[in-house]
Amino acid sequence: MAKNNVIQSGTGSSPEPAEHDTANQPAIHKPPEKKAISVSTWSKIAIGVALLAFLVLYLLRNVLLGTPTNVYAATSSELVQSVVASGRVISPQRITVALQGSGRVLRVAVVEGQIVGRGQLLIELDNSDSRAGLAQANAGIAQAQARLRQLGELAQPQAVQALAQARATDLQTRKTLDRNRDLVARGFVSQAAADDAQRAVEVAASQVASSEAQVRANSAGGSEALLLEAALREAQAGQQLARAKLDQGLVFAPSSGVLISRSVEVGDIVQPGKALMVLAASGQTQILIQIDEKNLSKITLGQKAYGSADAFASQRFDAVVAFINPGVDAARGSVEVKLNVPNPPAYLREDMTVSVDIETARRTATVVIATSAVQDAATDKPWVWVVRGKHVEKQFVKLGLRGDTRVEVLDGIKPGESVVPALKVGVKAGQRVRATVIAVPNSVP
Repeated sequence: MAKNNVIQSGTGSSPEPAEHDTANQPAIHKPPEKKAISVSTWSKIAIGVALLAFLVLYLLRNVLLGTPTNVYAATSSELVQSVVASGRVISPQRITVALQGSGRVLRVAVVEGQIVGRGQLLIELDNSDSRAGLAQANAGIAQAQARLRQLGELAQPQAVQALAQARATDLQTRKTLDRNRDLVARGFVSQAAADDAQRAVEVAASQVASSEAQVRANSAGGSEALLLEAALREAQAGQQLARAKLDQGLVFAPSSGVLISRSVEVGDIVQPGKALMVLAASGQTQILIQIDEKNLSKITLGQKAYGSADAFASQRFDAVVAFINPGVDAARGSVEVKLNVPNPPAYLREDMTVSVDIETARRTATVVIATSAVQDAATDKPWVWVVRGKHVEKQFVKLGLRGDTRVEVLDGIKPGESVVPALKVGVKAGQRVRATVIAVPNSVP
């Protein structure tokens, strides 16, 4: 249906607005009104930007300031090179005690660990048979000595007297013979009387010869004296044999020392040569160690050392290198070394395990760095990471003495410079670092 538009006019009056059909006319959109940004919003934005900048700087701190790195400082100080080894306490001599004879043990006079003196009785066997043999030998000596005394006091004087009597008889018979011969010549007696006188002279002469022989036999150096002297020596030899058998039943300490073991008890039946005891003779206490043959060039006689027993690790004692074996143990690649202990502590015992630190060289006021900072130390071109101008540089060095935790640098490093531990990973040449000096460790890492 058509709509009519009514137009009204009038003077001094405005026409009334016509009514619009809003349903048929398109909608008109107005632009949104702009709102002002508040101060609180600007504050939040500023804080966010600051946090972002801080985060960026934090992430880039190692690039700008350098990577934090622990370093060791090279110093000028004293350095002692040493060789460390372990070994055991030994005595200069071990004596195995045995018996020359056999028999039943009557007494054991010492116990293990006892200190004994030279000549002290250790073991005694039942020696009744030996004592009887010695008594018999003593009796034989007494008998031989009595015969010799009898020879000098009785037999020899009797022989001298018999010789004098025989000579007197011989003289008388010779005079009788001469007288009878004269009477025969005169015809006063018969020839038979002269013959009887001649026989008497011959008998008297034989008696003189016999008496002279008896005197010679009984004199010193004569056959009878020699026989009796031989009998005496035989008896004396028997005495020595009996005493030797008796002594075989007694064992005395051949020297002063400490009894470290015993394997005999009262009542045991022992045989000759069986080891019954072991005696550590008194003398210079020594330590026996085995060192690696690669350290042989560092060891010389007279070098000072320090030892410590495992049982008393906090206590140290002095020692001196006294012997270096000229041979090398091929199986173990080691060399036997003995050290004297001039003043052994009271707690040191035979076969005790000890550790020894041998001082092989010493330097004073030399440049030293931590051993753990050296890389390729076993080659002919060792090197270190050194910090110079806050940057890391690779520096080849010439090494000298080498200790457990520190090493001498002959060339390449100056006192005061810092070196990076070899275990530090990720270090590159030219890298910027922030060095923090740390102490050198007391033991090898």
